[in-house]
Amino acid sequence: MPDTSQSKDLFEKKSRSSKTEPLSSRMRPRSLKEFVGQPHIIGPGKLLTRAIESDTITSLILYGPPGTGKTTLAHVVSNATKGDFVQLNATTSNVQELRKEIEAAKQRKAIYGRKTILFVDEIHRFNKAQQDVLMPDVEAGTVVLIGATTHNPFFSIIAPLISRSLVFELKPLTSADISVILNNALRDKERGLGNMPVKLSKDAAAFLSKLSEGDGRRALNALELAALTTIVSKDGSIDISLKVAEECIQKKAVVYDRDEDGHYDTISAFIKSMRGSDPDAVLYWLAKMIYAGEDPRFIARRIVICAAEDVGLADPQAIVVANAAMQVSEFVGLPEARIPLAEAAVYIACAPKSNSAYLGIDKALKDVEEGRVMEVPDHLKDASLDSKDLGHGKGYKYAHDFEEHFVKQDYIPVKTVYYEPGDIGFEKQLKERIERLWKKKQER
Repeated sequence: MPDTSQSKDLFEKKSRSSKTEPLSSRMRPRSLKEFVGQPHIIGPGKLLTRAIESDTITSLILYGPPGTGKTTLAHVVSNATKGDFVQLNATTSNVQELRKEIEAAKQRKAIYGRKTILFVDEIHRFNKAQQDVLMPDVEAGTVVLIGATTHNPFFSIIAPLISRSLVFELKPLTSADISVILNNALRDKERGLGNMPVKLSKDAAAFLSKLSEGDGRRALNALELAALTTIVSKDGSIDISLKVAEECIQKKAVVYDRDEDGHYDTISAFIKSMRGSDPDAVLYWLAKMIYAGEDPRFIARRIVICAAEDVGLADPQAIVVANAAMQVSEFVGLPEARIPLAEAAVYIACAPKSNSAYLGIDKALKDVEEGRVMEVPDHLKDASLDSKDLGHGKGYKYAHDFEEHFVKQDYIPVKTVYYEPGDIGFEKQLKERIERLWKKKQER
């Protein structure tokens, strides 16, 4: 059999800089030292870093949004490994090609004693049958699989592959990460724009860093477009202003995040508008956040919190709607996520309000924190076999055996009022029921 170690060489040649390649491809990091972002999985002492540096990679699934470094990590592994590296893309590959590469890996291991790392980009595109083809050889160690996906792997990849792989989630790059990537491209004379007289204004850099929405590839593509299409000024420089950056990323800047004030002020206005029952204001502040590139997950979390804190038991359905919107927006992503987010925010704005549960739990927590810790009464303690002799559970009355599923009984040694229900919405019914039952209790 011919030596198929050319797989890695071809991969490396493809990775080398070429002025015909897009800037985002040319600037792809070649080593962990050049890699930017993902400090939760990449960095000194981290498991993935140790595995790459020691060339002891096991099967991996890299999961995260576009432009966060999944394919880049595969390139880093390619450059670090002494084994053979084979790359496939699930959108263009088929079972026949998979079997061919697996067979080559078997022979390579048998004849040359070398391992094969098989990188499958967009692995979620493989159907169940195609993923099943990988299973026996991943389990046997014929190939070390690295799969990259933008979809939740626990839904899009078969369980046997997941159980035999380490799953690493890559998160959207921060604005600071994007800024580092842009600066690297501006300085790099070998692969970047270092030989061009590009001057990126501070406003333009901040705009590209923010509006790239955590996608390093998008930021570099916009920078390259700006550099190649901007007319050279009289002093010989290529001045990329905020206006040019807006044109290249096709989105206007909004006043949103100056020294972080805009970020917090806008989310504050959004929450207070929901609490204040103004659906029109809610939609405006929501639109501003979405347009400015705010993380939809951040917005969704605030909607859920508002549903619990400000609507509460006046409409228990609010938190169900908010939670559904959070899950749906995570599943579909932007731009469609704007719709469930808007529906939930408007629902909460229009719903009756009560913060009684919020106030009640905080009051109870304060008592516990300040040392008012009460012993559990014997009749409420666990009545398992080994504790009956201690009197645990003795005298407990099972509420369902009584009229209205309620019975006179003490549930706390010292009666303290924590929950004070309001008179609005569904909570009014709760208040009437609780008051009636406990008044009835006192009369007996």
